[in-house]
Amino acid sequence: MNKTKRILSILLILQIAAIQSLNSNSEWVENYYSKGLYPFISSLFRYIFGWLPFSVGDLFYSLIFLMILRSVFIFLKNKKRNYGSFFLSAGAFFSVIYFLFYFLWGLNYFREPVERPMDLTKNEYNQETLKKLTDKLFSNLVRIHKLLTTNDSLKVNISQTKNNLMAQTQNGYSELEKTFPQFAYKPVSLKKSIYSLPLTYMGFSGYLNPFSGEAQVDYLVPKVSLPIISSHEVAHQLGIASESEANFIGFLAAIHNEDPVFQYSAFLMAYRYALYDLSKSDRSISKKYIEKTPKGILKNIKEIDQFWQEYQNASEKYFKIFYDNYLKINQQKQGIQSYSKMIDLLIAYDKKYPL
Repeated sequence: MNKTKRILSILLILQIAAIQSLNSNSEWVENYYSKGLYPFISSLFRYIFGWLPFSVGDLFYSLIFLMILRSVFIFLKNKKRNYGSFFLSAGAFFSVIYFLFYFLWGLNYFREPVERPMDLTKNEYNQETLKKLTDKLFSNLVRIHKLLTTNDSLKVNISQTKNNLMAQTQNGYSELEKTFPQFAYKPVSLKKSIYSLPLTYMGFSGYLNPFSGEAQVDYLVPKVSLPIISSHEVAHQLGIASESEANFIGFLAAIHNEDPVFQYSAFLMAYRYALYDLSKSDRSISKKYIEKTPKGILKNIKEIDQFWQEYQNASEKYFKIFYDNYLKINQQKQGIQSYSKMIDLLIAYDKKYPL
């Protein structure tokens, strides 16, 4: 047993070295993993677990947590503690988890940028280009807001249930697939997380469970946010690991959805990211956009912000620091800030497919 643990612990070190070598082999990852093995793994998981009404991945996380807790408890309870054996067991355990994470999904972090297979040209952009995109996002947002309300001072109130909204997420991908076949999404495996409350306290709205292939959403978020969050997590499920790229693909899927609620949720998210980018160079410009934004839209923005403010706590920043470093280790140099980098992709997309 110790021999096996020793081998697995050594393999952990070798795995880490091998994974880092993939930084310069994105073409290989794209062709043989992201377009080759991963679609089979993802579809298989969705067929096995997608029909179940609960999250298998969350149960797996619970089991892992209990196993770790039990091991630590037994170790601390034992008066004759064998530190060498304990750390050897830990190394073996994390070696298996590390392998499963990257084999089942994580190698997608090292694939080619999404603009290449979509034949988009992403370039540096100036403030004027950003303003033109923001104008388009703004006009679309106002147009859809008018469809969903009786006057511009009312916020969008969504009558559908959250389950119904999640079920409609696939519709946007079915339309997007007509232009980009690589984003075909069938079968569906989109679940509400049983850990929605702690997830909210940590400041996260969803995640992809790599060990079960399930896309998980925080079921507590306001309804106006749920369509774009669900679309974002499905993008991860389809092998889009980068957060900015998942934001971008989720946005495209949502605006291709025939339900204007999805379109509104997507344009609201993109508009906020565009304003954020504008404010970094000139706050006065973003302020002018805010001043002309209809009161109803601002109420939806306030609704979202108030929701997250209610759950703010001291521990959230530490979870964010951990996740920020996790993203940086996995090819996203901007860390958490990479979410807003979808604007680069939106500008490239708008040149070829005007919004």
